[in-house]
Amino acid sequence: MNSFLSEVEKLPAGHPVKVYYKESALIQKLLVELDKVNPVEDFQKYYNIFNQLATIEKRFVRKENQLFPYLEKHGWEGPSQGMWSFHDNLRDQIRLLKTYNEEKNTSKIIENLPYLIEGIKRLLSIEDARLFPNSMDLLTEDEWKEFYVGDEEIGWMLAKKPAPYPAIIEEKYIHPSEDFTERDLSFSLDNTFHYDEGYMTPEQVNLLLRFLPIDITYVDENDKVIFYNRGDDRVFSRSKGIIGREVKFCHPPKSVNMVLKIVAEFKAGTKDVAEFWFNFKGRIIHIRYFAIRDNNKKYRGVIEMSQDITEIQKLEGQKRLLDWD
Repeated sequence: MNSFLSEVEKLPAGHPVKVYYKESALIQKLLVELDKVNPVEDFQKYYNIFNQLATIEKRFVRKENQLFPYLEKHGWEGPSQGMWSFHDNLRDQIRLLKTYNEEKNTSKIIENLPYLIEGIKRLLSIEDARLFPNSMDLLTEDEWKEFYVGDEEIGWMLAKKPAPYPAIIEEKYIHPSEDFTERDLSFSLDNTFHYDEGYMTPEQVNLLLRFLPIDITYVDENDKVIFYNRGDDRVFSRSKGIIGREVKFCHPPKSVNMVLKIVAEFKAGTKDVAEFWFNFKGRIIHIRYFAIRDNNKKYRGVIEMSQDITEIQKLEGQKRLLDWD
């Protein structure tokens, strides 16, 4: 394990791969603790360690949405296929153990925990032997510098947020009398565009999309993701690494065929809408796909809309008065 660590240690502070290895060290520590703890004798200790390890989901999402897209651009699609499936298998094991944890079914915990531990160990070994060495060979320094914003959006397992990469250099103070920078004012008519009905600035459009209580992802007619809205409470994680990515790489391997079928039917003009709803982390999620066509009925892409409808499903009767008091 960690045969590539000597090379990683040479990297500057905050480099994405260096951060991944800091997480690896934490994961290995947690695996040792989890292997030693006895859920029967000290369930709370086991429970705390397990929950900390379960934040490995952040690492999975960063790899899937940040690292894998760059590898695809360089022609290496293997991680988007095989390793994502590996992540999903570990997710299934974590979900199963969470069920046993809630039941305090220690016999089932003891029976299934070794599979999770060994699976994560194997994943770390593959990362160290192939994923990160190959990534360092393929990606340019400028590409690594693009990671931080997206990584921060998803989050890390670490208790302390990693330093920005590249390091932020404090800007020299400029007195207002010497500041001649041209700026677009949000109230300037020169900065507005006419839409179907009305005028808005790009900033206002961005705010509108951000505050919609629904997740939107737009895939163009070439099957490339060109937009997603950054709501504060997204149902599914997204990061800027997804922009420009083929839609077939933006879904887990086990569901990608269904997505491709929807896109094919939309392109053929045989279907215009597809929808699903299911339980996810104790919430009811409604997902809809809409074919986008221009005024000439030409296919221009697809919009995926995801919404947490748990509270909406509970509505009954009427509410016609404001009850803020």
